[in-house]
Amino acid sequence: MDGQLQQQGLNPLPAGEGAISQPTAPPTPPLAWLRALWPAAPAMDRAERVRVALGVGLGVLLAAAICKLAGANAWLMAPLGASAVLVFALPSSPLAQPWPVVGGNVVSALAGLLVMQLRAGWAGAMVLPLPLWAGVAVSLAVGLMLALRCLHPPGGGTVLVAVLAGSAAPDWQFLAMPVLANSLLLVLAGVLYNRLTGRAYPYLPAPAATTAARFAARDIDFVLARRNEFLDLPRGQLQALLEAAEAQAHRRRLDGLSAAEIMSQPVQTVEFGTPLAQAWELLRQRGVKALPVIDRSRRVVGILTLADFMRHADLDGHADFDERLRRLIRATPGLNSSKPEVVGQLMTRSVRVCSAERSLAELVPVFSGTGHHHLPVIDAEQRLVGILTQTDLVRALDGLA
Repeated sequence: MDGQLQQQGLNPLPAGEGAISQPTAPPTPPLAWLRALWPAAPAMDRAERVRVALGVGLGVLLAAAICKLAGANAWLMAPLGASAVLVFALPSSPLAQPWPVVGGNVVSALAGLLVMQLRAGWAGAMVLPLPLWAGVAVSLAVGLMLALRCLHPPGGGTVLVAVLAGSAAPDWQFLAMPVLANSLLLVLAGVLYNRLTGRAYPYLPAPAATTAARFAARDIDFVLARRNEFLDLPRGQLQALLEAAEAQAHRRRLDGLSAAEIMSQPVQTVEFGTPLAQAWELLRQRGVKALPVIDRSRRVVGILTLADFMRHADLDGHADFDERLRRLIRATPGLNSSKPEVVGQLMTRSVRVCSAERSLAELVPVFSGTGHHHLPVIDAEQRLVGILTQTDLVRALDGLA
């Protein structure tokens, strides 16, 4: 037996060994490792890149020019450039919203000034190296930003500017000018520029979707809580992206299927002159809810459904419904009749059909949005070749899941 397996290219497990060794992955070539470090291109076109670059420049220009014209000695802080990148390149990021920009920079500057004040007021503190105070100040700034919900990465630069500028003595004017003034002016520029160029800023979460989705907001909250880390994306936008990606993947899979691949065939049909009793018996025997009505060339001229029988039998009147249905389908003797006798007198003449090559992605909205339960499928010569039902659609979707 082992010899047969080896001839087929399979390695049988030696007797007495109960563990299967896992194949070891080949070592990663150095060049491949370096290429993996190269980030993917941002998903933005050239116009968006130009928009971001111009916005960053205009935002810094506005803040710097106004503070300079105000006659301040310190009219621009270096971390403002990093704040501008967030405000104009990532306007929906939680890190770029007005409160994180203003609060994060101000709180960070305050942390740096407080640490420098402690260093200046403590007689023995001067013997401790300045890098130690810088580390303490950054830790304090990040802790305060997290506590106040204003985490802003450029704040890590703002606190260091405050530490270095106040290494001799803290300058409390630095808190108002340029930190507070620069931050407020940058946010104002961000609101105007982003809205003028079609970007929402500040970002406001969209109202909860009213349509059914495969996951809810609480599911996202649960996963985020389990990850226990900061995510640079609003919960609402993350949910919208996930739903859009899911819909696109679903659409891509559906595009690969046509009506001809999933339709039911052969199709039980009737003709215009088929007696109602015969049509009713076909519906019962076949267990179907609709019968396409065709002419001698197999072209669809109508459709007969259970609803047609129910409507003519006066479904609203519950009493003696069985008897009324029997009277409807029973043939009337003689030449004159006051009720429908054949399929053509009862059928629905307005029929929606689809071509055999129509993609499933285009047909799903027909079933979900218009109330259709079955679609006759026709070929290039308009002849009936099959019927597509909700059951066929559900079966196909289940196979794609």
